[in-house]
Amino acid sequence: MASSGAEVVTIDVQAAKDLINSGYGYLDVRTVQEYNKGHVEAAKIFNIPYLFNTPEGRVKNPEFLTEVLSACGKEDNLVVGCQSGVRSLSATADLQNAGFKHVSNMGGGYLAWVESGFPIEKPKEEL
Repeated sequence: MASSGAEVVTIDVQAAKDLINSGYGYLDVRTVQEYNKGHVEAAKIFNIPYLFNTPEGRVKNPEFLTEVLSACGKEDNLVVGCQSGVRSLSATADLQNAGFKHVSNMGGGYLAWVESGFPIEKPKEEL
């Protein structure tokens, strides 16, 4: 087996929650707009979009790895999540290929997290 194409580890939201509670960082790769509507509750959380929505459709964030590297180290324990688990799978693969050793993809994404009734943070409603 080639070491460069390491298999992405996908975990379910319960396993992700346990890892986050044990001190793993949570990397939310959704857009800032999605993130601001509500996100996973985590002590260490980073929002670095993997794709941008443009008039031409979704475009990969060319600075994704640079931005992650400025926020996290390659030895950091990270759970990567998005809305449904598709973007985070690609993002996790990219991070592994870039030398990140402890990254897991959260299968089902934020939707599965919410469905499981796990804690989320939402913007405070204006009174």
